[in-house]
Order: sequence, then structure tokens, then C-alpha cells
Amino acid sequence: MKASNEKQEHTRSYYAATVNQTTDYPALDGSTSADICVVGAGFTGVATALTLAERGYSVALVEANRVGWGASGRNGGQVINGISGLEKIRKKRGDGIADMLWALKWRGNDIIYERVEKYSIQCDLKSGYVEVAPKARQVSYFEEYAAERERHKHAYDYEIWDREKTRAMLGTDAFHGGFACYRDGHLHPLNLCVGEARAALELGVQIFEQSPVTGIEHGKRPKVKTDSGIVEADAVVLAGNAYSQLEPRYLSNLVFPAGSYIIATEPLSEDVASEINRRDVAVCDVNEVVDYYRLSADKRLLYGGACNYSGRDPASIKSYILPRMLNVYPQLKDVRIDYEWGGRIGIVLNRIPAVGRINKNVYYCHGYSGHGLTATHVMGEVMADAVAGTMERFDLFADMKHFRLPGSQWVGNQIIALGMLYYKIKDKL
Repeated sequence: MKASNEKQEHTRSYYAATVNQTTDYPALDGSTSADICVVGAGFTGVATALTLAERGYSVALVEANRVGWGASGRNGGQVINGISGLEKIRKKRGDGIADMLWALKWRGNDIIYERVEKYSIQCDLKSGYVEVAPKARQVSYFEEYAAERERHKHAYDYEIWDREKTRAMLGTDAFHGGFACYRDGHLHPLNLCVGEARAALELGVQIFEQSPVTGIEHGKRPKVKTDSGIVEADAVVLAGNAYSQLEPRYLSNLVFPAGSYIIATEPLSEDVASEINRRDVAVCDVNEVVDYYRLSADKRLLYGGACNYSGRDPASIKSYILPRMLNVYPQLKDVRIDYEWGGRIGIVLNRIPAVGRINKNVYYCHGYSGHGLTATHVMGEVMADAVAGTMERFDLFADMKHFRLPGSQWVGNQIIALGMLYYKIKDKL
């Protein structure tokens, strides 16, 4: 755990360079109290704090670095429905909860659209997302997607693209088809996180930055401790995801950090932007180890992927990602790369978010396995429900068993990397 005097600012990403507000909330100094203390001001923590504040609770939100410092402020910005692991929950619980799971799958989209409008959050939110098939055999998935939406009488537009339409819409021969969904979309994630934190502040949430938590004293009213302060609360929510090191007795070796990386080009001309993404949609392939991309508001191509499970960062992010981008868009070979950045996402072995509680009043939720932008917003609501005593949705996740790998985190990462090698080979076949 880093020393309390070692301040951590945002990574040098496109998002940090274009954030609407550079946050500067005070560090926790002295003692304070609240109904709920939330640890971690990424999307899970901010969403939980804002939901609780909307319901009338007093909340203290404690962040080790800056609001949105981790994956919440560095990710691909893709607003994609769903929470990983829902199908495993359905198999355990039976088809009787199918409608509840379908609602959960889309609830994050609803929350984001509602909050952007309600709180006037400027985060470049745009509708439209396309899953694309690098292999011909993957095109069959799209009929299944459409059939699922038809069964649930999905209220929003979607369509299957054949190879010709995919080529016309995305300006590349790399894909055999696509599935477009217009309730999904894309946005500037750091601006969303900062905007939601501002909304929480206006509702009375106390926000503390540069305040790494050193431990929790359990009891009827737990005490969350930093080097310079204490928050006493009726309940605590741990929302640290890949960067959390708290409560190792219960949480160690549940979530493993994996590296995720993105590059951003210089702003593209209108003609080039239109050629490679006519409808300005987010794009992600359907491989097990995915690549994803989208245009920013100022027409840069933001391209990410090639997640690294070994725990070792590449020597050059640009050298790591650029060949993948040029494989899809060789016409961009002379385009300048202005930004390159990476960070950690929290990987769980069974791909179901790790959810539970410790000693009845310390709750935790982390491990979205790289699919967290909408899932974190759902979980913010689920955690707020649980704190208030409504456990139905919380228990769907808390009752799922998780594996804790023996040995150090490094050993766990090597085991995961070995397992993912199988999927990388499978993607290439």
C-alpha cells in the first residue's frame, strides 16, 4: 500500500487531458461520521454514494487518489449492456429469474442515460454500439442476440449487419458481419465519473481524495482509518476493484489485476472519420480476448485491446496496440498517435463480480473482468439496496462461489495468463 504522502494523479490519458473538471477534494483529516462510508471513488463507489444520497443517507466517500483514478477514468468508454456471469447465475437459480436478470442486464444503461440528463453531465454520451465478427463462424452469434431481444420484447432498436454493410459502415474488410444495438453507446468515462461525483457532493456526500485507507476497525459502527483521519459509520462499502488491498483475510486472491491499454490518434478529418465509422458507434469484436475502438468527440480514434493477464506491462503501449489498429485500418498508417495509456482491470476467475459482506456491515463489490462501465452502475444500486436491507439482487451474486488461488498474486496472474492462452489460440483458429 502506498504511503499517504505519495500523491497519485491521473495517468496521462486522452481523458485526463480533456476532463471537464480537475477534482481537488480535501484529504480526510480528523474524525467524521456518516450513515455509510464508501471506500473507492471509481464508478462503483461513486454510483453507490450517489444512489444512497438520493435516498437520503449521509455518505462519506474516501478515495486513495483522485475520483475516477483507476479503470473508471481510463477505460474504452463503451456503454455496453450486461454484467459478466449472469448466465451462470441463471443456471444455478433456474429460468424463474430470467426476467430479473434481463432487467439487470440493461439497468446500467438506464441509470447512465437518466443521470446524464438529470444532472446535466457533459460526457459526450452517444447511442450506438456494434459487435463485430473477425471470423466467419462468429456471425451466427448475431441471430442469437436478435432472438433474445425478441423474446424479451426489447424496446430499443437493433439490427444485424451483413459483411457488405459492415464494410460500408466501418470502412474495413476485417469483419464478416456485425450486430448493432442503439441502447448501448459510448462516452467520456472520466467526465461521467467526475460529473456523478459532483452530483453526489451537491446532495451532501463528503468526498475525500488522496486518502488511502489503511484499515477497518470492525464493530457495531465500523471505523475506516487513514493515516490522518477516521470515518465512523453504520456500514461500509468497499469498492476498490483491481486496486483494493483491504480485508486480505476475506478478499485476497479473489480478484487479479490485468493490464489493459489504449492509444488515441490525432484528430481525424471529417472524411476519414466518416469512412471508418459512418454512424459514430462504439465497436468491439466478439473474440474471447477483445479489441475495441470508437471515435472521441474531437474525432480521434481511440483503440484498445490485447489485455495482458501476466501482470507485466509492455515496454511500449503504442508498439503493443498500434499493429492491431493497423490490421483493421491500414489506411491510418501515417496518422500520428497522440496518447497511449494503460491501467489495471479486476479479473475474477469465474467472471462473476465478487460480492459479499464481512461481519454483517462491511460490504464489498469488485471484479468486473473488463466489462464494468454499466455493471458498476447496476452494482451501485444493488449495494445501496443491500445496505438498506433489501438483499434480493445482492444475494444473486453473493451466493455464487468464487475460487481463491493459493500462493501470491503473481502466481495467480501466471495461472490466469496460462488459461487465457487457450482463448487466444482459439481466437486465431
